[in-house]
Amino acid sequence: MKIYRVLNENGFTLIELVIVIAIIGILAITAIPKFLNLSTTSQTNTTNNIAGALSSANAENYAARILSTANGSPVTNCTSAANLLQGGLPSGYTITALTIAVNITAACTLSGPSSTTATFYATGIL
Repeated sequence: MKIYRVLNENGFTLIELVIVIAIIGILAITAIPKFLNLSTTSQTNTTNNIAGALSSANAENYAARILSTANGSPVTNCTSAANLLQGGLPSGYTITALTIAVNITAACTLSGPSSTTATFYATGIL
């Protein structure tokens, strides 16, 4: 009488492991450029958002200052807009200096990380 021994083998074969590693490699190759693009997009969007906050803060300051000179802050230069943000301008960002006459709205430039730039508008007021 012959006795057959049943082998119960667990695990993966070498070819299965190689295929899985190849698939992971292909996914990584396609994901890395998209991740780098997201980083650039994020920096651009952040610069645009800060420029929007500067425009909004300037409009609010202008309205408050029109009511009473005791309210708000005078704006005579684009760089003055940085003082209108709570906490000031975030580090890594700069505003190009440009003199603004009273009751004149000027286009100001905000520069951020990775050479990102955005335009915001400031209205001069004493």
